[in-house]
Order: sequence, then C-alpha cells, then structure tokens
Amino acid sequence: MKGRDQKIFLEALDELEKEKGILKEELLETIETALLAAYKKNYGEKDNVKVTINRNSGDVKVYSQRLIVENVENPEEEISLEDAISVKKRAKLGDILDLEINAESFKRNAIQNAKQIVVQKVRECEKRNIFNKFKEIENSIVSANVRKTDEKGNLYVDINGLEAIVPAKELSPVDIFRQGDRIKIYIGAVEESTKFTKTFVSRKSEELLRGLLELEVPEIYEEIIEIRNIAREAGSRSKVAVYSNDENLDVKGACIGRNGMRIQNIIDELCGEKIDIVLWNEDIKEFVKNALNPAEVLSVEIIEEGEENMKVARVLVAENQLSLAIGKKGQNSRLAARLCGVKIDIHTEPAEIDEFEEYEEDTAFNDSFEDEVEESAFAGLHEED
Repeated sequence: MKGRDQKIFLEALDELEKEKGILKEELLETIETALLAAYKKNYGEKDNVKVTINRNSGDVKVYSQRLIVENVENPEEEISLEDAISVKKRAKLGDILDLEINAESFKRNAIQNAKQIVVQKVRECEKRNIFNKFKEIENSIVSANVRKTDEKGNLYVDINGLEAIVPAKELSPVDIFRQGDRIKIYIGAVEESTKFTKTFVSRKSEELLRGLLELEVPEIYEEIIEIRNIAREAGSRSKVAVYSNDENLDVKGACIGRNGMRIQNIIDELCGEKIDIVLWNEDIKEFVKNALNPAEVLSVEIIEEGEENMKVARVLVAENQLSLAIGKKGQNSRLAARLCGVKIDIHTEPAEIDEFEEYEEDTAFNDSFEDEVEESAFAGLHEED
C-alpha cells in the first residue's frame, strides 16, 4: 500500500471501531493473520515467517525469523551471530532476529486477496458485539423506540442502536404504536446461533409486568415486598400476588401508590390493561378468597380430585356475587385459578325462603287441615242421623 492508501486504510479501521464497536487492534491482528496465510500459500508453508502492520503508518512488512546460533545448520531458520550483529548490534546467541523480506509484489496483492477474510472477520466481530450487548440486558426491562411495523404485524424497535423485533405473537392485543413511540419491552433468553443472535423479545410476557412493578414500586425492587405469582391475560387483565414479612406495611397500598399513581403508570404503559393486586396468603383458602376479588366469598373448601390428586377449591358465594366471582367470559375465576395454582369450582348459596311466604304456606296448610277436620266431623253427624 502507498502512503496515502495506508492512511485511508487506518482511518477506515478507526471508523469501524466507532460505528461498529469492533476494536481496531483486533482487526489489525486479523489482517496480519490473513496476510500471513496468503504469504504461506504463495511462498511456501514456513513457520518462521511473520507479517506485521505498523500501527501508526499502516506500512506492511514481511519478516523471516531466524534463530541466532554459533554454527548454522539450517540457513532458512538460523543465522550466525556475526551476521546477526551486522543487522542488529545488540544481537546475542539464542535471540530471534527478524529479517525483512523484500516482498513488494506480495504486499500489493496480498491485501486484496485477504479482503474477503477481513470482511468476514468484521461480520463475526459485529455479530459477537451484538450478542454481547444483548447478553448484558438479558432477562430485563428496557426502553425502546418504535421504528416500524411490517405487514405481518411484527414490531421493529431500536434499543440504543440495537435493532430488535417483537414478534406479532408477543404483542398485546391492544399494542398499537407509531414510529417514534417510546415503549418498554422485556428481553428474555439470549442465544448465539450460527448466523445471528436469537433473542426473546416480548410485550406479552408476565415478566414485563413483573419488571414494570419493580421499576414503579421501590419496595418490590428492594425486596421488601415479594411478588409470589402473576397471572396475566395481556391487554385485558392481570392478577399479581404480593407478600411482605413487614406486618406494619400496607402492601396493596404500596403497590398502588398515592392516588393510584404507581399502578396507573403501569396501566398506561400496558395500554389500559387492568391490574388486580392480590394479597398472598399461606392459607390456600384465604388466598383463593383474595384472588376472587372483587367478589365476596362466603366459604372455600379444598378437596383433591383425580389420579394426580389435583387440588380443587369449592367456592361458595351469594347468588348476587356469582357473576362477579366468575367474571366476564370466566376471566376472573380463570386468572384466580392460575394465580393460586388450583382448580376453582364456584357454587351459589341455596336461596333463603321468604318469611312472609313461609307464613302464608303454613297458614294455608293449617286452614286446609282445619277444613278437613270440620268436614269429617260434619260427615260423622250425618252418619249418626
């Protein structure tokens, strides 16, 4: 390479480091390895050849490395002390001396021949950097800018220069965004594959709700309040079971926040999804009662059914509470069952008999009985006559 070309070459590597995050030194080492491979291919497989690129000038040089010995037996790999001193005054026995090889034609062509190897290395480095960056945010909630939505409904977002795709199946039914919108997403498992980085990205996952609660409720982040379980139907409703060892703490109040601000921020992020905060209880009966809120539960009986001894909660509610307990399209009882880890069977209390109706029935019975007695007595009188 000529001086001007060498300068452009180094500047290009600087730009790659800035834009792609690929270390300039790593690229230079890769290029040196590629040039060495190209030299050996053209000039023979010699182990004592070295190719270097000057870090300041970009000048490429090829060296034959010789061991300094007293008596030379292999001229291609050894050099006498006398000859070595003529090249390097401080040379001594046992040192390795680098003798530059005149390889101008090689230096002109080698970089072009190694270009594809360099390009491939750049791609590998870029791929690895992308993987490392995603690995840093694995299993966490991040902010992202919406770029576009494709014809299949997949959402393309930008995370501080990283492009990620939220698959349509991992979007909530109410997630409708425009270019430039700032949203929160959940980054799950990150895996490195042959061609690209596989990343689980979701707005539908229960882990998104968990992460949002940690962001909005300091007591959860500091583990004063523990999230025991989450049951979510994205875009519609979620139930979150929470617990704290601090008996003096208003657990639900802390999660909801003053004037409902904490929970409202989460609801807004989830585009209006309703969130029920449920107090976890070690007593499964009490836990089921809490989970079926807003319905008022009269009693809960836990039984086991089937070969697997699956737990079933037989719930008794007043007739006017039945629709609340079941919820729209069965959602309330369905989410409660998932939250508590039991099957929920809801029954209503038998209707009480109205006291007035009971009195009327008793009176009618008594009147009928008295009439029957009178008729029998009257009939008896006729028989006597």
